[in-house]
Amino acid sequence: MSIRPFRDIKRKKTKVIEVGKVKVGGDNPISVQSMTNTLTTDVKSTIKQIHQISEAGADIVRVSCPDEKSSKSLKEITKHVDIPVVADIHFHYKRAIEAADNGASCLRINPGNIGDKNKIKEVIEAAKNNNCSIRIGVNAGSLEKDILEKYKEPCPEALVESAIRNINILEDLEFFNFKISVKSSDVFLSVKSYKQLAEQTNYPLHLGITEAGSFIPGSIKSSIGLGNLLMEGIGDTIRVSLSDDPVQEVKIGNEILKSIGLRNRGVKIISCPSCARQGFEVIETVKILEDKLSHIKESITLSVIGCVVNGPGEASLTDVGITGGGKDSNMLYLNGIQSQKLRNKEIISKVVEQVEKKAIEIQKKTK
Repeated sequence: MSIRPFRDIKRKKTKVIEVGKVKVGGDNPISVQSMTNTLTTDVKSTIKQIHQISEAGADIVRVSCPDEKSSKSLKEITKHVDIPVVADIHFHYKRAIEAADNGASCLRINPGNIGDKNKIKEVIEAAKNNNCSIRIGVNAGSLEKDILEKYKEPCPEALVESAIRNINILEDLEFFNFKISVKSSDVFLSVKSYKQLAEQTNYPLHLGITEAGSFIPGSIKSSIGLGNLLMEGIGDTIRVSLSDDPVQEVKIGNEILKSIGLRNRGVKIISCPSCARQGFEVIETVKILEDKLSHIKESITLSVIGCVVNGPGEASLTDVGITGGGKDSNMLYLNGIQSQKLRNKEIISKVVEQVEKKAIEIQKKTK
């Protein structure tokens, strides 16, 4: 039993698959994904954006392949990026084959949309020959016609039936290297669908609230939906879907995992909303620190509290802490212990210095 059992999350044991160098499922870390929004045929821009997505903390990236030129562009793209590329395929089976042959580590398909069994078989053969996994991507907005007629509208039972149908297609062809998603823009529908599916299969699940919206509403919907599932131990990889820069998707995804202790990467800042008691400008300080510490990959906790009401208590639980005091006198804490007094103008530089020092200590211990 852990020191704080109320924080424990018992993850559902799922089958382990490989998406390039990233293992998904089982006890492996929950991976964060995003998707490029450049034209895939604009190879230079796509590579640049993938580097930005990777640098922000993504483990996997998805790239749309709507035509032959796009799928064949993956050959050059995958040569110049360090994270696995998932090819997003919807209808034409040849795009999937081309993507697998040109470096994709995973194919996002809905087998039921590909066509007859011979076409699906060709896709599976290409995936096997190229050590390429598959994501069965069920979406409330594109359910099979017969399933939609049966249930009249998208509902959890409809999404799960579609997923099980597609699972059976792949299993009948003796292909088992796949994960599944059952997405909707409706939080209730998504959560219930994933919960039902988790009871019926042990394949890894890719979580997402699709078409969640712009930055603020999309982040909130994703946090509620994904957080609900993750805290129940459901989910092996996630994507936050925003009408925004893909880098923002990655940041929100990592923050969701960080907030519930499922993935601790980078600096976790605990900060107050500020009030008349603050001894320094908390809001501006936090913004500057977030920017200056964004390069840190090690798991470090930092408290930034404007006064002594909660400051010392929070600082006692973090690696580095700053608590506001009166008359331009603030207290720096290291490993929960008072270290030195700082003037307001010294806070940024000293906190950055101590966090970077802590990161180096962690690096040395893990070598």
